[in-house]
Amino acid sequence: MATLLELKNISKEFPGVKALENINLKIEENTIHALCGENGAGKSTLISILGGIYPLGTYEGEIYLHGERVKFRNPKEAEEAGIAVVHQELSLFDELNIVENIFMGKAIVKGVSIDWNEMIKETQKWLKKLKMENENVLTKVKYLGSAKQQLIEIAKALVKNCNILILDEPTSSLTENETKILFDILKELKSEGITSIYISHKLDEIFELADTVSVLRDGKLIDTKPISEVKESDLIKMMVGREINQMFPKRSYIPNEIVFEVSNYTLYEKYDPQRKVVEDVSFNLRKGEILGLFGLVGAGRTELMTSIIGFNSSNKRGKIFLNAKELEISSPRQALELGIAYLSENRKNLGIFPNLSVRQNLSITFIKEFGSYFKISEEDEIVEALRMIKQLNIKASSPEANITTLSGGNQQKVLLGRNLIRTPKILIMDEPTKGIDVGAKQEIYSLMNDLTSQGISIIMISSELPEIIGMSDRVIVMHEGKFMGELENINHDLTQEEVMYLATATEGGGVF
Repeated sequence: MATLLELKNISKEFPGVKALENINLKIEENTIHALCGENGAGKSTLISILGGIYPLGTYEGEIYLHGERVKFRNPKEAEEAGIAVVHQELSLFDELNIVENIFMGKAIVKGVSIDWNEMIKETQKWLKKLKMENENVLTKVKYLGSAKQQLIEIAKALVKNCNILILDEPTSSLTENETKILFDILKELKSEGITSIYISHKLDEIFELADTVSVLRDGKLIDTKPISEVKESDLIKMMVGREINQMFPKRSYIPNEIVFEVSNYTLYEKYDPQRKVVEDVSFNLRKGEILGLFGLVGAGRTELMTSIIGFNSSNKRGKIFLNAKELEISSPRQALELGIAYLSENRKNLGIFPNLSVRQNLSITFIKEFGSYFKISEEDEIVEALRMIKQLNIKASSPEANITTLSGGNQQKVLLGRNLIRTPKILIMDEPTKGIDVGAKQEIYSLMNDLTSQGISIIMISSELPEIIGMSDRVIVMHEGKFMGELENINHDLTQEEVMYLATATEGGGVF
């Protein structure tokens, strides 16, 4: 098989950090080549070089395409050479429609005018391939869910007639069915001569999709092998530099007293008071328990939990009890004061403050603890930040490092630490390991166990069934805003089939 793309001695440095060191890599024609590694391994840096974001002169080494050296000075030159990149962070324009987003910077021109008819026709063609043919192409993308926005981002890359398609964590917002559609498309593109470079933390995806896999660790290429010659345990060891014999740490939970209860909870759509987003949901949470909350996209899990802590507080009815005392929570701040903390799934937009340091990101929620409105004690902040950095094993050069210099897993630990400055009674964790690598996942799981051993109760929203089964003591399942059933899992012997049965059912299944 002929070599399509070759990287020779690629190195890239940031101030104080060697992001890539002497990378030599070959990508063969008509293959799907997986790129694996923990957060901070250098994957995003490497594809930013390939995509022209880091231009010639900002890195060392050479890139060869079809045997000829290429020198990209910007993303446009990379695209013109046939390289299209779908980044993990979406780059859509909310106020523009689907057609305008897909053809941004690449409009079809007829004479001196934009050929809207042709662009609409092309858009409809790609939406059909992505099983989105029912979407109106003139819909503004802000009205689409995150999964559909991800598919639009992929369509945006495909219309560029690329030879190499690079996808960075493309399924992080996709359902199982949407992921299957994407896989079918990538396999079809391969049959049409398009090579894909596929980055993912989900090892099952790598084994299902890839022909070849390369592993990066600490900016170095560890190995490249045909996927048929690699076992999952080998891949994990290459990624983290050690064996991980048990992804989910053992739990010894004994059912305890009920500390939190939600009764007959209904939430109405903010802009359509007649539509129920959550309908008549009831559940309880025990002390020191990890309660898993599972459901497919549109199940209403996040909407339920954010409403409970005070978002959209005027559009709900039902009762909430903490230690048998009924609560009226009107804001997230009030929920925090009561001891109910929430870790958002949207780390970038609703979690970190990108312009602030690790210290400031840790202290900001409970800033009153470190002084008054007139003077904040930075010394006290630093002491607390150092405590959290040590307790949560946060890898940061110092408390004053900007939060964006940390890997995704370490950013997640900072957000967790922010909620632990004042020990909560209830911790709601929404997709706690989304977009972080296998090593960081195991650390988060161990931290969760440590917290429950201190008497903290956790509600964990997750779309990953192995995570739900491996970590939860009990699982509740939602479907289209309704409670579908409760599954005991103290021995962690639930099957994925049992959970999915309730998640796809049309009527509640009760308690197993």
